[in-house]
This record gives sequence, structure tokens and C-alpha cells, in this order.
Amino acid sequence: MSIRIGILGYGNLGRGVECAVKHNEDEELVAVFTRRDPSTVKILTEGAAVVNVADIEQWKDKIDVLIICGGSATDLPEMTPKYAKMFNVIDSFDTHANIPTHFANVDAAAKEAGKIAMISLGWDPGMFSVSRLYANAILNNGKTYTFWGKGVSQGHSDAIRRVPGVKDGKQYTIPVPEALEAVRSGANPDLTTRQKHTRECFVVLEEGADPAKVEEAIKTMPNYFADYDTTVHFISEEELLRDHSGIPHGGFVIHSGKTGWNDENTHVIEYSLKLDSNPEFTSSVLVAFARAAVRMQKEGMTGCKTIFDVPPAYLTSMSAEEIRAHLL
Repeated sequence: MSIRIGILGYGNLGRGVECAVKHNEDEELVAVFTRRDPSTVKILTEGAAVVNVADIEQWKDKIDVLIICGGSATDLPEMTPKYAKMFNVIDSFDTHANIPTHFANVDAAAKEAGKIAMISLGWDPGMFSVSRLYANAILNNGKTYTFWGKGVSQGHSDAIRRVPGVKDGKQYTIPVPEALEAVRSGANPDLTTRQKHTRECFVVLEEGADPAKVEEAIKTMPNYFADYDTTVHFISEEELLRDHSGIPHGGFVIHSGKTGWNDENTHVIEYSLKLDSNPEFTSSVLVAFARAAVRMQKEGMTGCKTIFDVPPAYLTSMSAEEIRAHLL
């Protein structure tokens, strides 16, 4: 029997989940829930329903896992605990500093309802988190570095678009090559925020906007650009659409550690991702963990889980025998 998937939110991430479900034969998309008028939302999956979120409770017994595709700033802190009282749920909450609070809120809701909730899944937090844990456990006499990019930061791009005078814009996070090579060499350098990454902005101005004022506002923006060497390019709407319409991303987790009685040997572990589509890759992670959520609930588990709590074998549709024969 197929795992019945529901999607809440049909933006870039929700559309990615729909595509990922198509490629998993043991899963099926049952319904897409939206805050919009359902008649205006056109999905790709034949036979799946499009439903206003106001009617979601009527689907409690028709869905095995609800994948919540909202934003971390305001949507997920409210949505995930709310819907964990009705469904097994999965989200991609990625505000690292707020994960403990989000976990506690979701855990209480899911335990009360006897459901499984999985939060902060994707690539960072997510796959990068696992890489950091394994590396630190194996080489505990060492240091971990995380580099992001080159890729589009959706949060930073949104921040650009909030600047007065900006009509549209995209921001790329770029690792500093010299810092990357120093880390790969096993030198374990101490690096500041500015030394690790640069930021490159491509901006379309509103008519009559002052480019100097816009550039100054971007470069001095706290929490986003002030701590980085930032370059601002002013381009036309046509150029932005032609050259910057995609959402690529990726990055590296690099851990360097010592072994031997006198720390005589150096080892470097590196995990990297190069993604054509950030939301589609994130969606594929969410869909794999939907399988794990169902298995864990069948075993009687409840409450909130993170990627650290999930045995790798629970993620695949392969049997234990197949895993041992082909992947071990």
C-alpha cells in the first residue's frame, strides 16, 4: 500500500515535493492544501485533490504524512505544531538559532496527538547536519567548517527586495576560494565571517531610484550584508530574468582532525553538494523522510524527531537484505 502524502503550500518547495513523490513508487500524492482559492491552483498530478486549508481537518484519516511547505520566519513556527495535532508532519524549518524552541513546541503537540513530527529537514539543516555529526564523532580532535554556495540565498534575496527603490533582485552567497583551500589543507585556520564568504547582489531599480542610496542600504544591512564583502550590480529586468531565474545552491562541510599518540596524522573529511534547484533537492529529502515517519509511528514512536533520530535504513524503500547486498 502506498504512503499517502499531503502537501501544505504550493510554492517552489511544494511543487518540488510533488515532483519527488512522482519518482517514489511507494508514495502517492493525495491532496495539495492551499490558502489560495483552490480553483486558481493547477497541479501536475492527475487524481490528486486541491483543497483550501480551512478544510484540512476533514483529511485526517486520508493522509499518512503532511509535508508542510511554508517559510521559517512566520509560517512553520505556527503551522507545524498546529498540524502535528492532526497528522504526521514534516517541515524544513531552517532558522538554526530557533530550532530548540521549535522542537519543543512541535514535540508537545505531536506527543499529545500520538503523531510523529520531523523538523528541520533538507540540506542545511539536514544532510549537512549529519555530516557534521559523523565527522565530529569519528575525528573528535578536530574542527568543522561549513561553506555555502555558490548559490542563491532566498532569504537574502528577499531582504534585497525590501530595500526602498528596489524592484527585484537576487543575491548569491560565494565561498572565498582562499579560505576553502586553507581548510582543505588541514591547517584548521581561524576564519571570520567576512573571510569565509562574499555576497554578490544583482538588483533591478525602481524608476527614479538613487543607485548610491540603494547600494549603501544593502551593504550596511545588519544580519544580512554588513558583516560581508558585498558587491552590488545594477541590471535590467530582462537581464535578471535571462541570467538569474534559477535557484541553484550547494556547499561544503569540511572537517579536519588529528589521530595518533602525538597527533602526527591529519585527516580531512569533505561532504559537498552542487544543486541545480535548491527547493527541488530539499523536497527530495522531505519525501524520503516521509517514509521514515510512517515506519517510526508504526513502531509506536511519537513526538518530534530530527535527522539525527532517524536510522538510515528507514529512508529507503529497499529491504534490509537489498541494502546489505547493494549498499553496504
